[in-house]
Amino acid sequence: QVQLVESGGGLVQAGGSLRLSCAASGRTFSQYVMGWFRQAPGKEREFVAAISRSGGSTYYADSVKGRFTISRNNAENTVYLEMNSLEPEDTAVYYCAAGVIYIDYGDHRKYNYWGQGTQVTVSS
Repeated sequence: QVQLVESGGGLVQAGGSLRLSCAASGRTFSQYVMGWFRQAPGKEREFVAAISRSGGSTYYADSVKGRFTISRNNAENTVYLEMNSLEPEDTAVYYCAAGVIYIDYGDHRKYNYWGQGTQVTVSS
């Protein structure tokens, strides 16, 4: 069992930056692929980024590539999402997820554990 708690969301102007954190419980954090997803009102949950168990490989949605950076610290059981050049279209609830995954990192159905989400609002 893994419990995930996100933090770092908030209100920011377009062009600004935010850093999301996701703290995981348990001693098996390094066994999980970690992902970030987001969901805007009236829209489906959308893949944002994922990172491999060691942190050596990262994956991004085209919409955030070059602006967002995912990273992890296995010693501290934490995954981060650094978000720069934020746009109003990035407004959503952002969710952290953990999964035992080997393919399809962008498929939310592959992830086993989810956090409660943190709101990110980007004003124009």
